[in-house]
Amino acid sequence: MGSTGSRRTAVIKAAFLAAFVVAAVVAVRFTPAGEYLAPEKLAALLRAAGFWAPLAYVAFYAAGVCLFLPGTVLTALGAAIFGPYLGFACVWVGAMIGASLAFFIGRYLGRDFAASLIGDRLKKYDDAVERKGFATVLYLRLVYFPFTPMNFGMGLTKVRFADYFAGTALGILVGTFLLTFFVGTVKEVWASGRWEELISWKVALSLALFVFSLFISKIVQKVRAA
Repeated sequence: MGSTGSRRTAVIKAAFLAAFVVAAVVAVRFTPAGEYLAPEKLAALLRAAGFWAPLAYVAFYAAGVCLFLPGTVLTALGAAIFGPYLGFACVWVGAMIGASLAFFIGRYLGRDFAASLIGDRLKKYDDAVERKGFATVLYLRLVYFPFTPMNFGMGLTKVRFADYFAGTALGILVGTFLLTFFVGTVKEVWASGRWEELISWKVALSLALFVFSLFISKIVQKVRAA
Protein backbone atom coordinates (compact mmCIF):
# COMPACT_ATOMS: atom_id res chain seq x y z
CA MET A 1 0.00 0.00 0.00
CA GLY A 2 2.79 2.33 0.95
CA SER A 3 4.67 1.60 -2.26
CA THR A 4 1.55 2.12 -4.35
CA GLY A 5 0.80 5.38 -2.55
CA SER A 6 4.34 6.64 -3.05
CA ARG A 7 4.22 5.88 -6.76
CA ARG A 8 0.85 7.59 -7.10
CA THR A 9 2.26 10.68 -5.38
CA ALA A 10 5.31 10.62 -7.67
CA VAL A 11 3.08 10.42 -10.75
CA ILE A 12 0.92 13.30 -9.54
CA LYS A 13 3.98 15.46 -8.89
CA ALA A 14 5.40 14.61 -12.32
CA ALA A 15 2.07 15.55 -13.90
CA PHE A 16 2.21 18.92 -12.12
CA LEU A 17 5.76 19.43 -13.44
CA ALA A 18 4.71 18.61 -17.01
CA ALA A 19 1.69 20.90 -16.70
CA PHE A 20 3.87 23.72 -15.35
CA VAL A 21 6.33 23.44 -18.26
CA VAL A 22 3.58 23.31 -20.89
CA ALA A 23 1.68 26.21 -19.30
CA ALA A 24 4.85 28.32 -19.12
CA VAL A 25 5.71 27.76 -22.77
CA VAL A 26 2.14 28.34 -23.97
CA ALA A 27 1.70 31.49 -21.86
CA VAL A 28 4.90 33.05 -23.12
CA ARG A 29 4.66 32.11 -26.77
CA PHE A 30 0.98 31.75 -27.64
CA THR A 31 -1.00 34.15 -25.45
CA PRO A 32 -1.25 37.97 -25.18
CA ALA A 33 0.85 37.75 -22.00
CA GLY A 34 3.88 37.21 -24.19
CA GLU A 35 3.45 40.68 -25.68
CA TYR A 36 4.30 42.25 -22.34
CA LEU A 37 7.64 40.47 -22.40
CA ALA A 38 8.87 42.29 -25.50
CA PRO A 39 12.33 43.85 -24.91
CA GLU A 40 11.06 47.38 -25.59
CA LYS A 41 8.30 47.15 -23.00
CA LEU A 42 10.55 45.50 -20.44
CA ALA A 43 13.20 48.17 -20.93
CA ALA A 44 10.60 50.90 -20.37
CA LEU A 45 9.35 49.23 -17.19
CA LEU A 46 12.86 48.84 -15.82
CA ARG A 47 13.73 52.47 -16.52
CA ALA A 48 10.55 53.52 -14.72
CA ALA A 49 11.64 51.48 -11.70
CA GLY A 50 14.51 53.90 -11.12
CA PHE A 51 16.69 52.97 -8.14
CA TRP A 52 15.03 49.56 -7.87
CA ALA A 53 15.60 48.66 -11.52
CA PRO A 54 18.52 46.25 -10.90
CA LEU A 55 16.54 44.31 -8.28
CA ALA A 56 13.46 44.28 -10.53
CA TYR A 57 15.57 42.98 -13.40
CA VAL A 58 17.14 40.24 -11.26
CA ALA A 59 13.67 39.11 -10.14
CA PHE A 60 12.38 39.17 -13.70
CA TYR A 61 15.39 37.25 -15.01
CA ALA A 62 14.96 34.58 -12.35
CA ALA A 63 11.28 34.20 -13.22
CA GLY A 64 12.10 34.23 -16.93
CA VAL A 65 14.46 31.29 -16.51
CA CYS A 66 11.65 29.23 -14.98
CA LEU A 67 9.25 30.33 -17.72
CA PHE A 68 11.56 29.31 -20.57
CA LEU A 69 12.20 32.86 -21.79
CA PRO A 70 15.21 33.11 -24.14
CA GLY A 71 18.25 33.65 -21.93
CA THR A 72 20.22 35.42 -24.65
CA VAL A 73 17.52 38.06 -25.04
CA LEU A 74 17.28 38.60 -21.29
CA THR A 75 21.06 38.87 -21.00
CA ALA A 76 21.36 41.33 -23.88
CA LEU A 77 18.58 43.44 -22.40
CA GLY A 78 20.35 43.63 -19.05
CA ALA A 79 23.64 44.62 -20.68
CA ALA A 80 21.95 47.27 -22.82
CA ILE A 81 20.18 48.86 -19.86
CA PHE A 82 22.78 48.58 -17.10
CA GLY A 83 26.02 48.53 -19.08
CA PRO A 84 28.73 45.88 -19.28
CA TYR A 85 29.63 45.65 -15.57
CA LEU A 86 26.45 46.20 -13.58
CA GLY A 87 24.67 44.34 -16.36
CA PHE A 88 26.95 41.35 -15.88
CA ALA A 89 26.33 41.31 -12.12
CA CYS A 90 22.55 41.54 -12.54
CA VAL A 91 22.47 38.86 -15.23
CA TRP A 92 24.66 36.43 -13.28
CA VAL A 93 22.69 36.82 -10.05
CA GLY A 94 19.34 36.53 -11.85
CA ALA A 95 20.51 33.47 -13.76
CA MET A 96 21.75 31.77 -10.59
CA ILE A 97 18.52 32.42 -8.70
CA GLY A 98 16.45 31.23 -11.66
CA ALA A 99 18.62 28.14 -12.15
CA SER A 100 18.28 27.27 -8.46
CA LEU A 101 14.49 27.72 -8.49
CA ALA A 102 14.11 25.57 -11.61
CA PHE A 103 16.36 22.89 -10.08
CA PHE A 104 14.23 22.69 -6.93
CA ILE A 105 11.01 22.61 -8.96
CA GLY A 106 12.38 19.69 -10.97
CA ARG A 107 13.74 17.97 -7.85
CA TYR A 108 10.54 18.27 -5.81
CA LEU A 109 8.05 17.50 -8.57
CA GLY A 110 9.94 15.12 -10.83
CA ARG A 111 12.75 13.32 -9.03
CA ASP A 112 10.65 10.56 -7.44
CA PHE A 113 8.98 9.73 -10.74
CA ALA A 114 12.28 9.80 -12.63
CA ALA A 115 13.88 7.52 -10.04
CA SER A 116 11.05 5.01 -10.43
CA LEU A 117 11.76 4.77 -14.17
CA ILE A 118 15.50 4.25 -13.82
CA GLY A 119 16.49 0.66 -14.45
CA ASP A 120 19.79 -1.04 -13.69
CA ARG A 121 21.39 0.25 -16.91
CA LEU A 122 20.55 3.88 -16.24
CA LYS A 123 21.19 3.73 -12.51
CA LYS A 124 24.96 3.67 -13.01
CA TYR A 125 24.76 6.96 -14.91
CA ASP A 126 22.57 8.48 -12.24
CA ASP A 127 25.07 7.37 -9.60
CA ALA A 128 27.93 8.79 -11.67
CA VAL A 129 26.19 12.17 -11.84
CA GLU A 130 25.94 12.12 -8.06
CA ARG A 131 29.64 11.28 -7.65
CA LYS A 132 30.90 13.69 -10.32
CA GLY A 133 28.19 16.30 -10.08
CA PHE A 134 30.35 19.40 -10.16
CA ALA A 135 32.43 18.25 -13.14
CA THR A 136 29.33 17.12 -15.05
CA VAL A 137 27.44 20.36 -14.51
CA LEU A 138 30.50 22.49 -15.27
CA TYR A 139 31.15 20.65 -18.53
CA LEU A 140 27.54 20.94 -19.71
CA ARG A 141 27.49 24.66 -18.88
CA LEU A 142 30.73 25.28 -20.74
CA VAL A 143 29.46 23.57 -23.90
CA TYR A 144 26.30 25.70 -23.71
CA PHE A 145 23.82 22.90 -23.09
CA PRO A 146 20.35 24.56 -23.23
CA PHE A 147 20.12 26.49 -19.99
CA THR A 148 16.54 26.13 -18.76
CA PRO A 149 15.97 22.48 -19.78
CA MET A 150 19.20 21.59 -17.98
CA ASN A 151 18.08 23.40 -14.83
CA PHE A 152 14.92 21.32 -14.59
CA GLY A 153 16.63 18.18 -15.87
CA MET A 154 19.38 18.24 -13.26
CA GLY A 155 16.70 18.34 -10.59
CA LEU A 156 15.59 14.92 -11.81
CA THR A 157 19.01 13.40 -11.19
CA LYS A 158 20.87 12.53 -7.98
CA VAL A 159 23.28 15.44 -8.31
CA ARG A 160 23.77 17.33 -5.04
CA PHE A 161 22.53 20.90 -5.09
CA ALA A 162 25.89 22.23 -3.84
CA ASP A 163 27.66 20.61 -6.84
CA TYR A 164 24.98 21.84 -9.20
CA PHE A 165 25.16 25.39 -7.83
CA ALA A 166 28.97 25.56 -7.94
CA GLY A 167 29.18 24.05 -11.43
CA THR A 168 26.56 26.45 -12.74
CA ALA A 169 28.07 29.49 -11.02
CA LEU A 170 31.47 28.83 -12.57
CA GLY A 171 30.23 27.43 -15.86
CA ILE A 172 28.11 30.44 -16.86
CA LEU A 173 30.62 33.01 -15.63
CA VAL A 174 32.71 33.37 -18.79
CA GLY A 175 29.88 33.25 -21.33
CA THR A 176 27.78 35.69 -19.33
CA PHE A 177 30.60 38.19 -18.95
CA LEU A 178 31.59 38.02 -22.63
CA LEU A 179 28.06 38.61 -23.88
CA THR A 180 27.25 41.41 -21.43
CA PHE A 181 30.61 43.09 -22.02
CA PHE A 182 30.11 43.03 -25.79
CA VAL A 183 26.49 44.24 -25.80
CA GLY A 184 27.04 46.77 -23.01
CA THR A 185 30.12 48.26 -24.63
CA VAL A 186 28.49 48.66 -28.05
CA LYS A 187 25.39 50.16 -26.38
CA GLU A 188 27.53 52.73 -24.54
CA VAL A 189 29.17 53.82 -27.81
CA TRP A 190 25.79 53.98 -29.54
CA ALA A 191 24.27 56.06 -26.74
CA SER A 192 27.19 58.48 -26.58
CA GLY A 193 27.11 59.17 -30.31
CA ARG A 194 30.91 59.07 -30.43
CA TRP A 195 31.14 56.79 -33.41
CA GLU A 196 34.92 57.06 -33.53
CA GLU A 197 34.97 54.86 -30.43
CA LEU A 198 33.74 51.98 -32.58
CA ILE A 199 37.38 51.47 -33.52
CA SER A 200 38.64 51.82 -29.94
CA TRP A 201 40.49 49.04 -28.15
CA LYS A 202 37.51 48.49 -25.84
CA VAL A 203 35.11 47.75 -28.67
CA ALA A 204 37.73 45.63 -30.45
CA LEU A 205 38.35 43.65 -27.26
CA SER A 206 34.64 43.14 -26.63
CA LEU A 207 34.15 41.91 -30.21
CA ALA A 208 37.12 39.57 -29.94
CA LEU A 209 35.86 38.17 -26.64
CA PHE A 210 32.36 37.73 -28.06
CA VAL A 211 33.71 35.80 -31.07
CA PHE A 212 35.88 33.72 -28.73
CA SER A 213 32.81 32.82 -26.67
CA LEU A 214 31.28 31.16 -29.74
CA PHE A 215 34.13 28.66 -29.79
CA ILE A 216 34.26 27.84 -26.07
CA SER A 217 32.14 24.73 -26.47
CA LYS A 218 34.39 23.31 -29.20
CA ILE A 219 37.51 24.05 -27.19
CA VAL A 220 36.10 22.34 -24.12
CA GLN A 221 35.07 19.30 -26.16
CA LYS A 222 38.56 18.97 -27.69
CA VAL A 223 40.24 19.30 -24.29
CA ARG A 224 37.89 16.71 -22.83
CA ALA A 225 38.57 14.31 -25.72
CA ALA A 226 42.36 14.72 -25.49
